Amino acid sequence: MPILYNPKYPNGFIEVEHINGYLIPGPDIYVEPRAKPFFKVPSMIYGSKPTDNGNFLLTTEERDELIKKNPRAEKWIRPFLGAKEFIQGKKRYCLWLVDCPPDELRKMPLVYERVKNVREFRLQSKKAATRRDADKPTLFAEIRQPTTDYLLIPSVSSERRRYVPIGYIDANTIASNLVFVLPDADLFLFGVLTSSVHMNWMRLVAGRLRNDYRYSNTLVYNTFPFPLYYPEDWKPRVEKTAQKILDARKNYPNATYADLYDEISMPYDLRKAHEENDLAVLSLYRGLKPDMDEVTMQVALLYVYEILHKEFDDLEEEQL
Repeated sequence: MPILYNPKYPNGFIEVEHINGYLIPGPDIYVEPRAKPFFKVPSMIYGSKPTDNGNFLLTTEERDELIKKNPRAEKWIRPFLGAKEFIQGKKRYCLWLVDCPPDELRKMPLVYERVKNVREFRLQSKKAATRRDADKPTLFAEIRQPTTDYLLIPSVSSERRRYVPIGYIDANTIASNLVFVLPDADLFLFGVLTSSVHMNWMRLVAGRLRNDYRYSNTLVYNTFPFPLYYPEDWKPRVEKTAQKILDARKNYPNATYADLYDEISMPYDLRKAHEENDLAVLSLYRGLKPDMDEVTMQVALLYVYEILHKEFDDLEEEQL
């Protein structure tokens, strides 16, 4: 009989009948990446990719120096967030030259020089697509910046955190390709994604970068079994608990997400808000109970995924 290790079990081990590919005592169900979600929820996309050899990116000191020498440049500099900047609160900026007229660019010699470097860098690439991007050296190679405020999900987060930090970001801040963005994400969606249900799913199916979780839109978000059937008046419950999480964060304006979501330093009011949100989201699911351990919940979610996967595959075949 297989032996399964889990530090939560007595003595750390337990005998089980079967261990599947995810190393849990569950069915042999394997989650496959999907190009789109099962449900009508906003599409989760990568942020924008510079492909610039660092020429568009600026530290605080570089930004200040650039503005000092080329004051016109201030208009074209935006805050820039990757996963590390978002979680650790590090300040970083980028040149965002969308709609910058050529005469304006030529009046900013240091910015012009950086754009020139971008063009030369792209021309030297072995990839034909990157060499073609040399024809638009003022722009990021891939632009997916939302025009409205958006929800940001870091692509990599420490396994030591119970909750992957996610949060709302204003449209003026440029999201890098090292994070995922969800435009038009309402409080209900935020509440579901930051819940223990979604976090347990993420821990089950997400990839790893060393010991950190590597979030994926195709493998984690698009495959996630969102709650199916629940009374409409239950939705405001999640919206209310989701808002409590945001309100609790505001009590600590100088704390980074790394501070707030460290298991030791996490403030009690924030932890309490998350626990209330977990219960609100759990109430939307049939068969999921608050006293379920992580593995039991993951097994239950796998069964729901299998049903959804089959139903949607059958539906797509009928539409062909």
